[in-house]
Amino acid sequence: MKADVVFTHAYVLTMKGEGVGMIEDGAVAVKGNRIIKTGTHEEVMKVCQTEEEVDAKGKLIMPGLIDAHIHTGLAILRGVAQDITGWMEEGLWPFMKHVTDDDHLKGSMLNIIEGVKAGTTTFCDYDSNMNELAENYAEIGAKARVAEMVNEIPKDIGDLPAGELYPFDPAIGERKLQNNIKLMDKWHGAANGKVTCLFGPHGPDMMSLDLLKETKSLAEKYDTKLHMHVCQGDREILQMEKRYGKRSIPFLHEEGFLNDRLLAVHLTEATKKETEMVAASGASMVNCSGSIGIIDGIVPPVLEFTEAGGLAALGSDQAPGNNCNNMFNEMKFAAILNKVKRKDPAVFTATKALRMATIEAAQAIGLGHETGSLEEGKKADLVFIDLESPAMSPVISKPVRNIVPNLVYSANGSEVADVMVDGKFIMKDRQILTLNERAKIKEANEAAEGLSERAASQFTAQHSPLVAMMERGEL
Repeated sequence: MKADVVFTHAYVLTMKGEGVGMIEDGAVAVKGNRIIKTGTHEEVMKVCQTEEEVDAKGKLIMPGLIDAHIHTGLAILRGVAQDITGWMEEGLWPFMKHVTDDDHLKGSMLNIIEGVKAGTTTFCDYDSNMNELAENYAEIGAKARVAEMVNEIPKDIGDLPAGELYPFDPAIGERKLQNNIKLMDKWHGAANGKVTCLFGPHGPDMMSLDLLKETKSLAEKYDTKLHMHVCQGDREILQMEKRYGKRSIPFLHEEGFLNDRLLAVHLTEATKKETEMVAASGASMVNCSGSIGIIDGIVPPVLEFTEAGGLAALGSDQAPGNNCNNMFNEMKFAAILNKVKRKDPAVFTATKALRMATIEAAQAIGLGHETGSLEEGKKADLVFIDLESPAMSPVISKPVRNIVPNLVYSANGSEVADVMVDGKFIMKDRQILTLNERAKIKEANEAAEGLSERAASQFTAQHSPLVAMMERGEL
């Protein structure tokens, strides 16, 4: 068979089967935007002819990482809401009423650049103004699974005293729902199929039951998934009990939302029984260890979820409280925090974390048929890791291999040398090829300066604990 290019003499991490599918002295053949053959160098070159053979000795070729839950527009507020107990009410919301659509757009590109440089090729982005944010993915060439975050919450929600019932504005909900429908009509399958769409109810506490049901009906009509926060914090449970007299998961079960369309994010406050109920329903879970660890001090029940037979993925969530939108960070956090939680170093392996950022993430978000592993017929979403970088050295293959543990526990993303999406390099030698990285970062910094000036009086008026920390010299 004829290939456009064959990458040879690499370690190839296919993620086939139940493990990682490691091939030593491996090769990957690409034609157009798809993989046509993987195997040892000898096996691939025996059946593939190509005019371009690239010697990848000293590299690991692996599937692109998948960030299954990220709010890229919030990168404009990176690092403004951690180390306090009310991260959303006291850190994020005072800023949000001052964030413009242009701020969201520039922050989003910042996050996407960050992710690509750390090997993320697919972003499951969940934010407002997604019709505009999707343009960033088309520009940089990354893959995106996008949803408009639909809710009925007014922009001045930060003025509401903590614990009071959220006011719903149906006009806001209708506008955001229409934006999600427009997103589906405009972007589903756009950018040569690299951008696809989901429906994105913000959470069962953030919208009326009527709007929640309408969103569910649309997901069924368009045959796609629902990307939704579920049990994301005690504030959600409080709102649900005040409004419906039920906790989130029993409520969603009664209303018919627990099924394989649901991508349930966080489950932070779910009981063991509720976690098992979601897993048994066929819904998938997204675990955001870095974010929830920093903003809530909690280890989400991803281990309990998978032990109950559920399919889970990893996500980086939001930059205001997590700071880092990097899937190497999430793999390490997920493994270490769950080991500590169970007091068992063997309970959450590096392989388990890696699968949740590749093949199982792809399956969870509904793209397992085209990405997440290096298999014949799948899209050529490849990441090339420099095995001669300090964090990946030395490479040991006998009597045991150390590449996978070092990927999860040692690497930080700077080891990613090249990134290919759909058969085209969008980063080579750590340089983004499709846009001016420095110019985009400068634009985001300038937007953040203006936003900070607009929000300053809000923080002073609310006696923000973050401002107090800064005045004490702690920030």
